[in-house]
Amino acid sequence: MILGVLTVSDRCSQGLSQDTAGPAVVDLLRKNWETARIEAALVPDDEDQICSQLVAWCDLGAVLILTVGGTGLGPRDRTPEATRRILDREAPGLSEAMRAIGAGRNPYAWLSRGAAGLRGESLIVNLPGSQRGAQESLEAILPLLRHGLQVVAGSRMHPE
Repeated sequence: MILGVLTVSDRCSQGLSQDTAGPAVVDLLRKNWETARIEAALVPDDEDQICSQLVAWCDLGAVLILTVGGTGLGPRDRTPEATRRILDREAPGLSEAMRAIGAGRNPYAWLSRGAAGLRGESLIVNLPGSQRGAQESLEAILPLLRHGLQVVAGSRMHPE
């Protein structure tokens, strides 16, 4: 099983800031999918580069891809737009769950514009860029992700 974690950050990609959220997400994935191969990458807030990396991992057969960052209201926050460009179908409930659960701890969670959905058999979910926000958002939807991945895997084994 291949999982991907894509950090989207101008500052981190330029070496001006250290990515703490991406590695924290990788650690959470390792705890929940111990045998998975986890790919990680870092790109600037550039829609074409985001799309390119997401498509590459989908083509590689990644079952789950998490993006970290680029979901806010800033002018360069374009991760949801890039994600939607390559999705076949959206799964808005995942993003809605993260915002609703996150808002119980931090009302600014409602400002996240993260998207989620499927490209082929790859589930892609946008997480916030802060370490705390990314961890809490992922923890909030882990049971949903597990079930969603089982459903997608089941559809491969039982084509209609």
